[in-house]
Amino acid sequence: MSLDTVFGQVPDPQSYSFPEYALSQGDPVRPVALTADELTTLLDLYETFVRVDPSGVDSNPFFRATSDFLKQTFGTPLQRPDDQLHDDIAAMLNDFSDDLGGAELGVVDATPAHHRTLYFFLTSCKAYHLAPHLRFDPDESAVQTLYDVYERVTEQEFYLKRPKSVLE
Repeated sequence: MSLDTVFGQVPDPQSYSFPEYALSQGDPVRPVALTADELTTLLDLYETFVRVDPSGVDSNPFFRATSDFLKQTFGTPLQRPDDQLHDDIAAMLNDFSDDLGGAELGVVDATPAHHRTLYFFLTSCKAYHLAPHLRFDPDESAVQTLYDVYERVTEQEFYLKRPKSVLE
């Protein structure tokens, strides 16, 4: 499947909204099946994604010097806009890896934060791929795997992982 076909399936950020996660008395999660191969594919895609510098902060020496001067002068570092997303993706993949526990196939608990992270990972991959000034051509099967995992999470119902009783 081509990247354009996969990216064509991604919900438009202008009209997309996340479901309501408010479930009382516990932690809402969506259990989804995941294989070790899928997790490895997502990790490889993440490593490719992290190498992209959409702002030019890392690759432009003048921009780097300006940001260092701003940090020195005002005490506030200039951060890449995608740094938080990188951290969120890494945390999600670590959570999924912990849930699998080295097994070839398992069920991972996708939290609302994981759902949002998968969506933003997918839409950011699409944005990087479509941006004319960036060269981001990820493996088509890796993007398809990301989309498949996102779809599984979206289609699954929430359940309470650690339900609390009325007495708590």
